[in-house]
Amino acid sequence: MVSRLRLAALQGVLYNRSKHSRRREAVRGNATKTGDRRLPKTIAIDGPGASGKSDVGNLVARNLGYQFLDTGAMYRALTWMALKLGLDPEDEASMARLAANTVIEVTSPPPGSGGSQDIERCHVCVGGENATPHLRTPEVEANVSLVSRVAGVRREMVRLQRLLAQKGAIVMAGRDIGTAVLPDADLKVYLDASREERARRRQRQLAAKRAAPSLESVLTDLERRDAIDSTRAVSPLRAAADAVVINTDGLSLDEVVEKVMSLVEART
Repeated sequence: MVSRLRLAALQGVLYNRSKHSRRREAVRGNATKTGDRRLPKTIAIDGPGASGKSDVGNLVARNLGYQFLDTGAMYRALTWMALKLGLDPEDEASMARLAANTVIEVTSPPPGSGGSQDIERCHVCVGGENATPHLRTPEVEANVSLVSRVAGVRREMVRLQRLLAQKGAIVMAGRDIGTAVLPDADLKVYLDASREERARRRQRQLAAKRAAPSLESVLTDLERRDAIDSTRAVSPLRAAADAVVINTDGLSLDEVVEKVMSLVEART
């Protein structure tokens, strides 16, 4: 069956901090001086849930003037639609059919939507409906790993993600970018952190969305999702052999972004 999934061009959220603007110009200047050496065109950022992939990837993309794609938003949007339609996320055939017949559009957030409580880096429509407000609901959180482990779903998503990467320089964040989606990426980064640290981050994110889960419940959910993601048959969660692993425990967002930008500069 011919897929009707499609992606619109997307860009990251504006990030105006002068420190990163200066770093961006320095990196570009270094690339110019080297003559035949260029900035990495494709940057893969992988890691488990709540490791900071989306925030870091978005800011790195803005610093470089690249497109940013949070691939997790695609899987979350499809999960939301499956639940809305009353489909069983564990019915792999149904999930594969849904992926093959659902129009998903991923764009930059609309103007004025980037408030302090907005943690989404992409605006996602599914079948013409805005899925963005629903991407972090408890129901989606509980089922997205079940949907994303389906081979037919991943196959379709990976195909589209690769097509988008062909359109220009991009930073792509997910769980299998460096191992499956962009195995030849110019730079691969794997962000990691202790499960406890990730649970605290996720709890803060959900609190910003007016949800108030206990730390224990968030930790339990991360453990469950880690197990599903790392043991699935297709594209399990793991660091690529040639990825640079960064443990982000105790590091601020700016510090992690700085580390990744240093890696970008080292590639020029």
